[in-house]
Amino acid sequence: MTRTAQNQLKVATWNINSARLRIDQIVRFLNEQQPDILGLQEIKCIAELFPYAPLREIGYEHIEVYGQKGYHGAATISKLPLERLETKFCPAGEARHVSTRSLFGEQSFEFHNFYVPAGGDEANPETNPKFKHKLGFLAAMHSYFEQRAQKGDDNQILVGDFNIAPHEHDVWSHRQLLKVVSHTPIEVETLARLQKTHNFIDVARALTPDDEKLFSWWSYRSRDINKSDRGRRLDHIWVSPALEKAATQSGRDALTVHKACRFWDRPSDHAPITLTLNM
Repeated sequence: MTRTAQNQLKVATWNINSARLRIDQIVRFLNEQQPDILGLQEIKCIAELFPYAPLREIGYEHIEVYGQKGYHGAATISKLPLERLETKFCPAGEARHVSTRSLFGEQSFEFHNFYVPAGGDEANPETNPKFKHKLGFLAAMHSYFEQRAQKGDDNQILVGDFNIAPHEHDVWSHRQLLKVVSHTPIEVETLARLQKTHNFIDVARALTPDDEKLFSWWSYRSRDINKSDRGRRLDHIWVSPALEKAATQSGRDALTVHKACRFWDRPSDHAPITLTLNM
């Protein structure tokens, strides 16, 4: 799939679960889908060990990495020049975000790439430090974008593994997962407040009916995800109001969850998502 018009900006997000282990899959995906910019999460390596060369060989010369040894990490890979924005979101100082500004034609846009903490097993910040950490990270995002909104809308795109499936049909069973971290009311409400800071559009749900199941993650424990389809929509692409028309005017064909990648050899448990914006 390639762009059919010069005014189309194609963005992507993918929790890759180790960039070095799956560099061949990243290259394959980029060659097949040709996004202009890709946000990777959970790269699991420091910046010096990130596999830059294979990506630059296929035309992705601009790469910004925030890495950490063995855990977490985010990287933004682009055909377009990137200007790194200095942002701080993680209360624990972990490598979980990359913010950049880029130029597409004569339009600039911000691309914020996030790996929100998973939050552990118990949705109680008083007894579970991991969940407290997750809420703290989301609070830092809330504060930043609330302040950014006051400065105007500079064509912002938010992507990443938010580790929250907010809607009833973003999980395989709303009733059974209400008390499971990633779909608890406190997380859903917190994410909704974050979304309102800048009236961000959750593009997947803007293009897909609320009563239709939509997933981007399937557990490794599931032997046949096509048969059971016990997934969750943990990965997101949001846009600011200035880009709403660009993101949605092409309808459902603009956004794709590439579930087929979940069947590649030794895959990530997340599928990549692409969005084509008519700029």
